[in-house]
Amino acid sequence: MALFKRRTVGKPGEWYYCLKHRTVEEGPECRAADRFGPYATREEATHAMETARERNLQWETDPRWHDTPPDTPRDTD
Repeated sequence: MALFKRRTVGKPGEWYYCLKHRTVEEGPECRAADRFGPYATREEATHAMETARERNLQWETDPRWHDTPPDTPRDTD
């Protein structure tokens, strides 16, 4: 007996952005490793990549996430 039952049908109103197909889908159609979400609206899912870029930039520039002092040049190899 499986500990967690895999959902094969999505819930109405759950939106995902499929990274593999680069499309918005209602309910999980593609595997979890290939999608962002769930989002509350189709519009939010449409902007998933933009949201991810913004969050990555915030993380990269947040001094709390880095061990080096802010005025030390970083290696960009």
